[in-house]
Amino acid sequence: MPISNAAAAQPAILVLGDSLSAAYGFDQRLGWVSLLRQQLAAEGYPHLVVNASISGDTTAGGLGRLPQALRQHQPSILILELGSNDGLRGVDFSTIESNLRQMVESARAEGCAVLLLGMRMPPNFGKIFTERFHRIFVDLAQRMSLPLVPFLLQEVADKPGWMQADNLHPTADAQAQMLNNVWPYLQPLLESPSG
Repeated sequence: MPISNAAAAQPAILVLGDSLSAAYGFDQRLGWVSLLRQQLAAEGYPHLVVNASISGDTTAGGLGRLPQALRQHQPSILILELGSNDGLRGVDFSTIESNLRQMVESARAEGCAVLLLGMRMPPNFGKIFTERFHRIFVDLAQRMSLPLVPFLLQEVADKPGWMQADNLHPTADAQAQMLNNVWPYLQPLLESPSG
């Protein structure tokens, strides 16, 4: 389906993620992706933000959903926030890396820049597991020359009151800090503000 001239003139940012980007447990309008929409508008950026995040999604799920999302929204930027559920379910690290890599390759084949959001496992998974899991994102970013947010929940996961009772999902109060973690890495990918 062809897009209109107005839509073509308005670049899109596609957020492909899981519950951390789907505002699990509270009003989606309070989530960091919604706050991103507000910040872009306030700073004069023309971008639309499409939140294609689904709670519980995995890298395999994202890999399956991405081609249709790329065709439908034709984004100029993909924010890729997946992998946590894979880690929690014990998916093989090489499978996680392969799925992420294929998503990056698919997006780039469509002329789309990619911002990778790094994730960490809770410390109770053990030091070796948690470090190896985090290295998936660091190593992939290095190999593919990707901008990487080191950890989406930096200064959130260890702050009292900013995690829900399950200690996996951030609260609404944490969303501004999550956006602060993303913004410095996203801003260089944006076009110059209008006006």
